[in-house]
Amino acid sequence: MTKLRLSWPKLKQHIWEWRGVALATPTVAGLIIIIRLSGLLQSSEWAALDQFFRWRPKEPIDERILIVGIDESDLQGIKKWPVPDEVLAELLNKIKSQQPRAIGLDLYRDLPVEPGHQALIKVFESTPNLIGIEKVVGDSRGFSVAPPPILGKQSRVGANDVVLDGDGKIRRGLLFLTPPDRNAIPSFGLLLTMLYLEAEGITPQAADNGFLKLGKTVFVPFEANDGSYVGADAGGYQVILNFRGPRGSFATVSMNDVLTGRVPPEKIRNRIVIVGPTAASLNDFFYTPYSGGRTNFQERAAGVEIHAHLSSQILSAALEGRSPIKSWPDALECGWIFFWSCVGAALAWQLQSWRWTAGSLAIATTALLGSSYLAFLQSWWIPVIPPIASLLLSAVAIVAYIAHIERKDRKIVMNIFGRYVTPQIAEAIWHDRDRLLKEGRLKGQKVTATVLFTDLKNFSTISEQLDPEVLMSWLNEYMEAMSQLVLAHGGVVDKFIGDAIMAVFGVPIPRTTEEAIAHDANAAVRCAVQMGSTLELLNELWKTQGRPTVAMRVGIATGTIVTGSLGSSQRLDYTAIGDSVNVAARLESYDKSIDGGICRILIDEGTYRYIHGSFPTKLVGNTQLKGREQLTPIYQVLLD
Repeated sequence: MTKLRLSWPKLKQHIWEWRGVALATPTVAGLIIIIRLSGLLQSSEWAALDQFFRWRPKEPIDERILIVGIDESDLQGIKKWPVPDEVLAELLNKIKSQQPRAIGLDLYRDLPVEPGHQALIKVFESTPNLIGIEKVVGDSRGFSVAPPPILGKQSRVGANDVVLDGDGKIRRGLLFLTPPDRNAIPSFGLLLTMLYLEAEGITPQAADNGFLKLGKTVFVPFEANDGSYVGADAGGYQVILNFRGPRGSFATVSMNDVLTGRVPPEKIRNRIVIVGPTAASLNDFFYTPYSGGRTNFQERAAGVEIHAHLSSQILSAALEGRSPIKSWPDALECGWIFFWSCVGAALAWQLQSWRWTAGSLAIATTALLGSSYLAFLQSWWIPVIPPIASLLLSAVAIVAYIAHIERKDRKIVMNIFGRYVTPQIAEAIWHDRDRLLKEGRLKGQKVTATVLFTDLKNFSTISEQLDPEVLMSWLNEYMEAMSQLVLAHGGVVDKFIGDAIMAVFGVPIPRTTEEAIAHDANAAVRCAVQMGSTLELLNELWKTQGRPTVAMRVGIATGTIVTGSLGSSQRLDYTAIGDSVNVAARLESYDKSIDGGICRILIDEGTYRYIHGSFPTKLVGNTQLKGREQLTPIYQVLLD
């Protein structure tokens, strides 16, 4: 229990010192979470995801899929668009003869394109593994495209709709569409994959949670706030597309290559073959995560490649158990943001240096990016921009808080010491502020120092004879000269008491060696001697001005004193108390009959021990000073 009572004050002090961090961390994290939920960071997060795709090593070409592209040379050969039905029928027959598992026709055929329409109908009827397309959701003008009638009747049509994000890129794929007036419509890519998987003995099943299960994987549908999305349209059954790579990630041959027999049968057998336009003039291209960076900013993937990516993703998940891209729940994302806010605030508070803080933040940011990228390689999409913003903003907040504290502490230090110490000492005090300051006050501390008291002889008589304005001007001139001498010798002017000055040498930074204490004692005596010389010069000046001339007394004592801030919250003074302060004051006023010329300097034994041999002295006697029980040896410093 005693140990607990002793440790609680330290714990309380530690908590108080970290109050800025405790306040900044949740505030910054909450602000970033609000900004994230507002959608303002969505575009930045998309860009970060895109960069991860571009950083990821390109995956091998998926040999299970072949694209038959209708390119510019094909268009030049047939000199017509759309491709006539007779050409299309011949192409499909050539492909069919090589025994693919599935054939996908990514061309609209809701209307005949003569010549050869009847031949194409026969191909449709005789090819059970052929899948056509329809556009389910209307375009910007509200137009949808019906499926080929024959294929539609046989339910061999998939939706070729794509999902565009707000920046015009495709990052999501559709497994099903659910229009309000129809049953769920499978996507083009999903139907092709299901035909392929049938040969592997894999059929669609419903998981316990009702989601689609194919082989080794349950496909969890995309939700409106998954990843960095905020309020996205999650209609239908969507998944985040896990692109294999940039354009050219699948084996591709031209239509003419197939028609002229230049494609080896093994490139078609047991594969998914997708026929679709790849000619630039047909403009069936879309931006993907790979559309960006320095070298491929304008790169776009053909629509037929988008469908191939979806089919490849489903195949890898069903056959190999490759996980689709997943995201954290909102609560975990918020915790992640809060964690990095803690890191930023703690680093800035602990280091309290721009250089070290900046370096540490750079390392922390790199670690955050690295961990997020490694997670992405394991099919996890975790936030990047919000935690980075939280990390940096919390650090900035703490740096600003530290600057505020420093301004406040500097003001305290300068208010207390600014007029009474040299700039060098004030700067030293400032650099040692953590040890000296506590809750806006200078800590009380016990130190060994030398105290100097001065007083003017016969000041009361002089003050009665002078006009108040003249008196104050004369006294201020004296005080200014004497206090400048204190500062010049490294002392601190503690206070002015009427015509008296109290100065301390060896504060506020404690001296830890005998050499340093001796230096302070010698500095105090040297200062007193210089005061006498300066007063002589002042007397000569005052004599010419018709002002009074004076002599002074100085008492100096070296020993243990207690220093610190004293006063109210509105006004604080730095002061020293203790036996040596009393001794110095008593020495200054001791036996005024002892002559010392213009400046009588009396010192105690503590000071004498440190300055003996440096200044001429004599023993005045051993006296019991007021307030002390033991006898005090008194020495006089002799002036030349």
